[in-house]
Amino acid sequence: MPAPSSTADNAAEALVPPVNSHNEWDPLEEVIVGRLEGATIPSHHPVVACNMPPWAAQLQGLAAGFRYPRVLTERAQQELDQFIALLRSLGVTVRRPDAVDHRRRFGTPDWSSRGFCNTCPRDSMLVIGDEIIETPMAWPCRYFETHSYRAILKDYFRRGARWTAAPKPQLTDELFDADFSVPKAGEPVRHILTEFEPVFDAADCVRAGRDLFVTRSNVTNRMGIEWLRRHLGPGYRIHENESRCRTPMHIDTTFVLLAPGKVLVNPEYIDVDHLPHVLKSWDILIAPEPSPIYDPLLRITSMCGKWLSMNVLMIDEKHVIAERHHTDMLRALERWGFEPIPCDLRHYAPFGGSFHCATLDIRRRGTLESYFDNE
Repeated sequence: MPAPSSTADNAAEALVPPVNSHNEWDPLEEVIVGRLEGATIPSHHPVVACNMPPWAAQLQGLAAGFRYPRVLTERAQQELDQFIALLRSLGVTVRRPDAVDHRRRFGTPDWSSRGFCNTCPRDSMLVIGDEIIETPMAWPCRYFETHSYRAILKDYFRRGARWTAAPKPQLTDELFDADFSVPKAGEPVRHILTEFEPVFDAADCVRAGRDLFVTRSNVTNRMGIEWLRRHLGPGYRIHENESRCRTPMHIDTTFVLLAPGKVLVNPEYIDVDHLPHVLKSWDILIAPEPSPIYDPLLRITSMCGKWLSMNVLMIDEKHVIAERHHTDMLRALERWGFEPIPCDLRHYAPFGGSFHCATLDIRRRGTLESYFDNE
């Protein structure tokens, strides 16, 4: 018969909140890392195709619903396993979602779709303090993506975390602009989403304690930003960043909070003269030009742009995991006072991202603070 746990041990465990993350840089203690098994080429839909070149969208449409080929998944899996091993070697607890057959068809009264993958928990869930918010995603193929995380979410809830789901969107045709086309160079940025209902991806948001920075995109509309503002209430402030990207989707290759007083920005997508005023006293770090990707298969299949070099993961205020291939970024991080930890995850790009996208920080050792007290 196993010995009962001591009262002191139980009391100590109860004092540790299962979910506690207020910013992007406090010391990382626990993280969810995505999974590649079952990854399926997303079902064709205008909101999926609008972020791709026309030839790529046509190719994606022809392959929709099929498994990703092994030539892509095997190399990505090797790199993902090494990344997980690195996190654990740094003392970080790693949780994983359930494996899912994303080829299974599902639907609502208005539409049906197959799934996509659960490689990027950063998109479908937003952690604010001790609360996990399931986000109302705009891609139909991602409608039930958080179901693969339900065992983890229920465990956190039983141990005291708050668990919220934003209103499930209808995702009917009224949400998508039927006349949308990607703006040409020099034209104003346009978005495929209407304001029919609130939708947003968590990856369009980064956190600095009581201040959050968001970007309107082809998966996040103004109603989604307003829903989040009202839900969080007066204890938080939401600042909207303007992006010049002609196919905007997710903030973490555009605007990356690295540490108190330091933000990394994409010079192609961000006009530093139009950043939110609260950042006036912060160091604005300009991301170097990414190293070229010569692998033709990656260039064809990547769902992300060249600025994936910015998709880094802060372990604490000094240590940052960054892509080994992007040497100029590694050197720049060193110049700015950080200690980069090189790792490989280039082959994860066909599945939606890199280190920041592939993770959801659940617990960081820190408390809720305001970094802009004088504003």
